[in-house]
Amino acid sequence: MSILVNKNSKVIVQGFTGTEGTFHATQMIEYGTNLVGGVTPGKGGTTHLDKPVFNTVEEAVQKAGANVSIIFVPPAFAADAIMEAANAGIELVICITEGIPVQDMVKAKNYLASTNTRLIGPNCPGVITAGECKVGIMPGFVFIPGRIGIVSKSGTLTYEAADQVAKAGLGVSTAVGIGGDPIIGTTTREALELFMNDDATDAVVMIGEIGGGMEAEAARWYKDNAKKPVVGFIAGQTAPPGRRMGHAGAIIGGAEDTAAAKMQIMTECGIHVVASPADIGKTMAEVMKK
Repeated sequence: MSILVNKNSKVIVQGFTGTEGTFHATQMIEYGTNLVGGVTPGKGGTTHLDKPVFNTVEEAVQKAGANVSIIFVPPAFAADAIMEAANAGIELVICITEGIPVQDMVKAKNYLASTNTRLIGPNCPGVITAGECKVGIMPGFVFIPGRIGIVSKSGTLTYEAADQVAKAGLGVSTAVGIGGDPIIGTTTREALELFMNDDATDAVVMIGEIGGGMEAEAARWYKDNAKKPVVGFIAGQTAPPGRRMGHAGAIIGGAEDTAAAKMQIMTECGIHVVASPADIGKTMAEVMKK
């Protein structure tokens, strides 16, 4: 068991033959991901990295049985790529692209509401089920197989959490980088719910940041649906109000958007909140002993 992806996932790359697509597809193949091909319009019928290239996602679904897509497409075309994948029946779309116009994402998210497709991202590191399937840009060697789930807005903090968990003698079931843009596909709460219902996950690391209300929403849902322990961290504790910090969605707009407010809400809802990412691993180890 795992959430979202596993060794049986049939993955394609949209933007397969581009520089980014080529580099990360190579890394995914080397990790052991079942990458069945890619999509580059106009290059269908050729091969790339010894995998077939298709003109459309629909063709990749029909000929290769693809059910997961990762998108390395320039911002101006990324929303269309998301909708094309959904229209073709892809179950899971992971969009790495950053800088997609907000209006484009509004359109794409509204379109997805009428489909059965789940979107991760955009502007995210992707998803990895440790030892089985890497669909993203994360360094695979950091993720040691185990039973701790990770959901994070931050890419680098996803890797840090995985390293902390490994150093604590534990390992990762699946890690999900949801992305830090104002409009994303899968929220913190939705990812947390998947982990709560996953038989292969015993506990969860939940990493958030200033801006938006996703962490508070997830914490309040967790209070009523807690099945497993959660260790939480909020980035941006020293950020001044009104200052955008890195991610487009990381800007304090309301009373619950600050790091302090989020940490208080999470603590009140039963989450084990740490003040530093350096404490994630040891705190999780302590929690797991209880």
